[in-house]
Order: sequence, then C-alpha cells, then structure tokens
Amino acid sequence: MEDIAALLHKLEHKNNRLKALVQKYKQSHHLQNALIQLSEQASSVAELTLLYPAIHDILQDYVPSKSFYVVLLNQFSNTLELSYFADEKDGISVPLNQDHNFIQGVTGYVFKQGKTTYFQGEEMQAAADKGLFKLLGTPAEHWVGVPVYREQSIIGVLAAQSYDKEQCYSEQQIELLEVMSLYLSTAIERVKKRELLESEVKIRTRALTQSNEALNLEVEQHKKTLARQHILFKISELATQTKHIDEVYQQVHEIIKSITYAKNLYIALYDKETGWLNFPYCVDEFNENTKPRPFAKGYSELVLRTEQTQLIDSARADKLRKSGEVERPDNCADLHSATSWLGAPLKTAQGVIGLITCQAYNNNHVFDQDDFELITFVSHQIATVLQAHLAAQALKQSHQQLEHRVAEKTKEIRQTNMHLQMQIEERKKIEQQLYHDAHHDPLTGLPNRSLFLTQLEKTLQHYQRYPEQQFAVLFIDLDKFKDINDQLGHQAGDQFLIGVSESFSQCIREHDLLARLGGDEFVILLTHLTYRQQAEDVAKRLIELMKKPFCMKGICVQSGASVGITYSKTSYKHTDEIIRDADAAMYYAKNAGRSRFEFYHPLLSAGTSPYELETSHHLDSLPMHFRCSEIITLDEQHQPESLLEAFGEHPVLGSTSFEVLKKFAADKAQQLEVELQLLTKACQQIHTAQLDKVLFPCSGLLLEKIEFQALCQTMQSHNIKKQICLLFNEQEIRYASAVQISNLKMLNERGYSIGLNDFAKDRCELNLLCELNFDYLLLSSTFSKRVLQQKSFDLQLQGVLAITKIKQVKVIAKGPSILNFRSLLDTHGLLLFIGKQHALNNTSARSVDSTVEQLLN
Repeated sequence: MEDIAALLHKLEHKNNRLKALVQKYKQSHHLQNALIQLSEQASSVAELTLLYPAIHDILQDYVPSKSFYVVLLNQFSNTLELSYFADEKDGISVPLNQDHNFIQGVTGYVFKQGKTTYFQGEEMQAAADKGLFKLLGTPAEHWVGVPVYREQSIIGVLAAQSYDKEQCYSEQQIELLEVMSLYLSTAIERVKKRELLESEVKIRTRALTQSNEALNLEVEQHKKTLARQHILFKISELATQTKHIDEVYQQVHEIIKSITYAKNLYIALYDKETGWLNFPYCVDEFNENTKPRPFAKGYSELVLRTEQTQLIDSARADKLRKSGEVERPDNCADLHSATSWLGAPLKTAQGVIGLITCQAYNNNHVFDQDDFELITFVSHQIATVLQAHLAAQALKQSHQQLEHRVAEKTKEIRQTNMHLQMQIEERKKIEQQLYHDAHHDPLTGLPNRSLFLTQLEKTLQHYQRYPEQQFAVLFIDLDKFKDINDQLGHQAGDQFLIGVSESFSQCIREHDLLARLGGDEFVILLTHLTYRQQAEDVAKRLIELMKKPFCMKGICVQSGASVGITYSKTSYKHTDEIIRDADAAMYYAKNAGRSRFEFYHPLLSAGTSPYELETSHHLDSLPMHFRCSEIITLDEQHQPESLLEAFGEHPVLGSTSFEVLKKFAADKAQQLEVELQLLTKACQQIHTAQLDKVLFPCSGLLLEKIEFQALCQTMQSHNIKKQICLLFNEQEIRYASAVQISNLKMLNERGYSIGLNDFAKDRCELNLLCELNFDYLLLSSTFSKRVLQQKSFDLQLQGVLAITKIKQVKVIAKGPSILNFRSLLDTHGLLLFIGKQHALNNTSARSVDSTVEQLLN
C-alpha cells in the first residue's frame, strides 16, 4: 500500500510540474505572438493615431483591457499628455478637462517611481489617503500601470484598468504589459519616422508640381510676349512704308487674321464735327453696305461712346437691346446677325478716331477674353499708324486744294480766310516739328541731352520736395561700338543704334525716360522708385539684351553695355552732380570688365584720375599677398591643416580676396598667368614656412586642356604633393565641362589632394560628393548660417555629413566666427572650423602676430 501511495504522489508531482511548464510555454507563446503583432503594426500603420488602437486590440486578446490608455511626456512643455484613451465608464472629455493633472494622479506616481505598479480598489484608495497621489475619474477595482522607456529615460506610462472585481490581472498578464511597453517606444519612433518621410514626400511633390505649373505659365507668357512683339514689328513696318491708305487697310486685315478670327472685318472712322461714320474698309460675307451713316445706337456707336473694347454675344446683345443702349433695324434677318461681335476703339493722342471690328455669323467662331485683350492691344498701335497715314493723305489733299485755289485766282473772302487758317495751322505744325527736332535725336528719335536735362531738373526739384519718391539715373556706354563701325560701316552702326534704342525702350516703364546723349552713350531716368533693386533689375535687363550679337552682311559683332548707376540722395543739388557720378560709375564698370553695371560710390571720385584708374586696377598690376587661416576645433585646438588665401590691394575696393579680383582680368590668358604665379608663390611659402598641410583655392580655369598641363608642371617642379590640397569652387565644378571633370579626377589619381570650396552657397549638390573623391569640403558661410536658422538646411547638412563620413572627407565650416555660433554648429555635427586670419610669416606657420605681407611683385 505504501508503494502505491508513493507512486501516486510522484505521478501527481509530475502532473503539476507538466501543468506549470505548459502554463509557462503558453505565456511565452502569448508574449511572442503579441510582439510579432506589434512589430507588424509598427511596420504597416501610417499614423500614430492608428497605432494605439492596434496595440489595444492586441492586448484585448490576452489581458482584460477594455479600459486602456497611454500617456507620454511632452519634451517641450515637460508635461504628461494623453496619446490614447479608451474607457468603459469615463469619456474622453474627463481626462481632457483635467489639464496637467496626470502628474498628480496614479499615472504620475508610476512615472515618478519608474516601475510597474498594480493596485486593487482598496489598495488604491489607501495609497491616495496617504497622499501618494490623487484619484482622478471613476475609481477602478483593478489598475495596473507600466512605465515606457526609451533607452535609459522614461517617456510615458501604459495603463489598463478594470471596473469588475472578478477581473483581476495575473502576474503573466502584467508581465505581458511590461514586455509590450519595452517595444512601444521603438514602435512609436518607427511610425513617426514613416509619418515624417511621407510628409517630406508630399511637400516635395507639391513643390515640384507648383514649380512645373509656374514654368508652364512662364513659357506661355513668353510665347504671348513674342507673338505681340512680332505683331508690333509688323505694325511698325506699316508706319514707315509709304503705301496707299487702301493697301494699309488690307495689311491691317492680314495682321488681324494672324491673331484671331477675322473673316468678317470692317474699319470705321468717326468724324466728330459732322457726327457721321465712314467705312473706308469692309470685308463681310453677308453685308457689303459700306455707305456712310449718321451716329446712331449701333454696336459701333457703343464702342465710340464708351471708348472701350466691346465683346458682344447673343445673350449680351439681347440685354443691350432691352436696356435701350443699342437699337437694331427691324428688317435685319437672323441669319445676317452676328452671333459674336468684337470691336475695339482706335485711340490716338487726339482722341478716338474710329474703331476696328471683327464679327462671326452662325456660331462659326466665339470670341473670348484672349481675343479681347489682343485686339485691344493691337488697336492702339493700329490707330497710330492709321492716324499717320490719314494725316499724310489729308495733307496731300490739302496741298492739292491749295494749288487749285492759287491757280483759280478768283477767290472769295471766305476761301481766302480758310486758306489763311490753313497756313496758320501748317505753321503750328512746323513749329511743333522744329521743337521736336530741337529736343530729339534725329537718328533714333529719342530725347536728346537738352530734353533729358530739363526732365532731370524737374525730377530733382520734385525729389527735394518729396524725398520718399526716389529716382535713379543709368549712364550706358555701348561696348565695342567702334568695331561695328569699322567692320560693317557707319550705316550699319546707325542701324545698330536704332535697334538698341528700340530694345532699350522695351526695358523701361512708360513714365521712365530714355535719351541719347550722343555717339554710343545713352542715359535712362527711372522715377517713382521704392528701392535700389529696381534700378539694378533694369540694368541687368539691358546687359542681358546686349549679349545678343549684331549681324549684318554676313558678319556678326559682339557688343555689350557698361552701365553706371547713381541713386537719388539728398546731397544732390544740381543735375551736373548726378550725371558726373553716373558717368564715373559707368567708367568704372567699363574698366572692370565691361558688360556689367556698377553703383556709384564716393571712392570712385576720391581724387584718382580716370587714366590712373584704368592703368592701376587691372589684375596683373595689383599688389598681392597671402593670408593664412588655421583650422581649429570647437575648443580652439589647432589642426595640421590651414587655409592659405591670396589678397590684392585694389585702388578702390581696398584689400580684396583674389576670388573677387580675378574678374578684373583683361582676358583669360592674364588670369591664368596671375593664378600660376600665385600658385608658385604659395608653394614657396609652404616650403619656407614648413606648413604641414595647406588648403589653397584655385580656379576651374586651371582644369582646362592646355591650362591643366601648366598646372601639373608647376606642381611637379616644387614637389610638395603631400603638403598642399587644391580647392576648387563648387559652383565652377557644378558647371564644369567633361574635360575639366576628367582632369580633376586625374589630379586625384596622380596622388594630389583636392577639395571643394564654398559648398552649398546657393544649393546643395550631393551628387558631386558621390561622383568625385574629395579630401576636404569647405561649407560656405551662407549655408552655415542657414543651418542655424532653418530645420530643412539641418537635414541637408546631415545628408552631407553621412556621405562625407562614408568617403572619409573632412568637413570644415566657414563662419559664423562667434564662438557661441560654433558651439551651435557643433551640435549639428560639425567639428572643424576656420580660425582667425593672419598674415603669413616666413619663419613660422603658427605666428599670428606677424604682420609681414609677402608681396608677389
């Protein structure tokens, strides 16, 4: 019997052990299954608002968690905020109305303790009575809170509660909550990163779409501008041609046909004295009645009364007839009534002289707003042409009548008076013409110096009374105009000046004044300005316009424009001062390389003669010296590298870097010669000063085919391959030719160190870092400042640092030089900075006190 009892006892012990193992494996299976589901949700859901309900659904399969919420720490306000809430009894309004009270409740208690806490109803009440926390909301029978950690810091609390006494939480269920909390912060970060990525993609897509739309709009606008310009050229040709008036009408019809539907067109002229309408030209498929008629209430009269373009369709025609503004003849058949009618007034300086009209029958065409704008635009130009031809025709008829009256010799008193009146009118015209000839250039028709100075005097007087209404004067001198005269002849030079005057007129506003002072000198007066950039924009348009070559007789000559600008200031008392300063700025622009503009600066007239300026500001005549900048860390520790830059003493600009001065080179050969001299001197200085590693800026010009050979010879002759790194400007490399890129790679293959200077000044080109093997990368000061101001530039910087880390490229920040700014840049991942700049000493590379400048010449 004892053996049987012992055997039964062993069997019962084994059975209990197997049950415990089954329960343990079941709990492990639950944990594994819950974590797999959580990982799947973190990888699939697109928003945090969808992640928390998914976690709640996972918990409900294993834990009684109908009442479940998540509270996370807001890093900015340092308060606990509700991220998800589901409760059997309390609504979402209960926790939301208790602003900033989570830290005072049992949730805040768990957050402070940093460990899992399980309370039953009585235990929670007892803890609250002790003052450990405050009870918020409906009391729960069972409550468990689990802290959520990210690395070593607690970031929130995950809590579940039950209002049923029988529904308690076992150790296995609490353990499941703890494990879920460990993976919750990781899941949240994954979803947040996915949200951020999708947001960036949407923003980028929207920006590209807007950019594309803007580009399409700009292209369409450019097409319209070119079409209108072509129309203006055609109309201008009509004004200069001595054709019969009937031929002019036919040419106008052809021009209108090229821009809109003009199968049916007529031109009407209005005589205000007699009140009659004449139809000198009419082409119509139904109505050929072109007899003159008195002023009435037709469509044509509506245009003349309002002096505005009128677009009339069937619906508007009915409204006009019902309102009484327009009356139509009763015998007008419906088939012969226009279904779409468009009429524009012919306006001149003397007023409206008539109208031009297009009409369509049987809905063959419907005029729209584009037609409206085009015919309005064209009508003003046509009116001027017609007025000129009508005046010429009238003048011719007047002469014929005058000859007839003189031949008859039997004039009545009235005829004599009329003849006298005609002579007076003719004299007035002659006086007006004489005045015009005295104040306008006979070649281009532009105002001359006299008229310009008169208008400038008025503008200066007005500015002295109203200083807020600023103005600017642009003094323009055409480059290489003598070459055009010499190669193409003076007649071609005259045609060139006429074309330039017409082109310049299109670059300014109607109230601005363009004048020709004489020869190839023009001047522009810009009024009603609000800032200097407006004058600069006009100068840029003029310079860009003059970049087109002038061709005639199969020969093309490249001209240009040098523009000097002076802006209004209260110190101006006379117009001579304004013209003098604008001329000085123009002369400086011409000697600084031509095809450019310069604003006047007092240094331009500080006692230096024009000849001295011309002979002393060229690149090869400027004294040069070197300045050395140490590469340091945030804590001012010097690195083996240093930046060596060339500076020149300009007579106007003062001590200026070579990057700015090289634009004063007379030609490409002169720049190459000076650059190679600088490189040679730099190599000598490196050897003499015993510098460890020098970063030396170079021009992309040295990478061209022939220049590259000279560069290699210079480098080989000094044998300092390991001591120098050639820095090339990022903008030049971005637009470099295939030959230049190939030579840059060849430098790297030959063991020379290369670097990229002024990186990301206007945009961040990461492909350059991937395609080429640079040893150093110098960020532009502009980019460094933007990193501190805008988050988007910080993201660009992180991309740069990621690539340079992989390719082992040293990144050095130029400015900001303030130590506090450097510390801020250090938080963004930048470790190396440009230190203080000092003159290079022959004996020591570290001596900052040395003031000896190594002159190149």
